Amino acid sequence: MNIEELRDYCLAKPAVTEGFPFGEDTLVFKVGEKIFLITSLGQPSFNVKCDPEKAVELREQFNEVKPGYHMNKKHWNTVRTDGLLTNTQLRDMIDHSYDLILKSLPKKLQAEIAGE
Repeated sequence: MNIEELRDYCLAKPAVTEGFPFGEDTLVFKVGEKIFLITSLGQPSFNVKCDPEKAVELREQFNEVKPGYHMNKKHWNTVRTDGLLTNTQLRDMIDHSYDLILKSLPKKLQAEIAGE
């Protein structure tokens, strides 16, 4: 998955915004003003939020998944996109992160995003 595919996939999700709050090389995707994915434009990887138990499982299962670089290592993984992971596996990790953040938002905002 290249940066354009990553960007398109993230922006296709409801209520996602993008920005560069940490500098011109670090692209951040948010839902409800909360970060669910961070990527460096110069590296073939991204950081995603993850359930702590699942985070450990993914790290044990895939060499491309490491504890989150510059993040809370219990809740974030850094995922390399230039290894053996398929685009489907990468999208599943992105979806999991988005869903975790969405569920952490106030119920009223969740309903607005869901179009209810």
